Amino acid sequence: MPDASRPLPSFPEPDTQAFWSATAAHELRYQTCRACGSVVFYPRGHCTKCGSRELDSRVSRGEGSVYTYTIVRQNGHPFFSTQVPYVLALVDLDEGFRIYSNVIGLDDPGRDMQVGMRVRVAWEDHGEVALPLFRPA
Repeated sequence: MPDASRPLPSFPEPDTQAFWSATAAHELRYQTCRACGSVVFYPRGHCTKCGSRELDSRVSRGEGSVYTYTIVRQNGHPFFSTQVPYVLALVDLDEGFRIYSNVIGLDDPGRDMQVGMRVRVAWEDHGEVALPLFRPA
């Protein structure tokens, strides 16, 4: 029988380990470059604009707006097939980075979901990590 549990990150993972460790404390972390000031997300070992390895970690307030989304109405994975319909969205966080995640807490995704909708992070706990999901603000 297929595994019906939610897929989670596996460790060790050198570039994203600190990000996932911070999620256990419900911290949505992103990086900024000390050399050029760029915001860097997803976590990595260098700035995507200038290549510098001088990166600082910051905690996001977890608030932003939906850039775009899709409603998934069928999925063959044993976990996700029980979740349909669900929303996958690109969320623009107020600090200047974009994250791909689910928008939850909608009565009817087809009616209630909108581009530009303000959202706030909501955490789904899984022991050593928590997944950053989003709810309407």
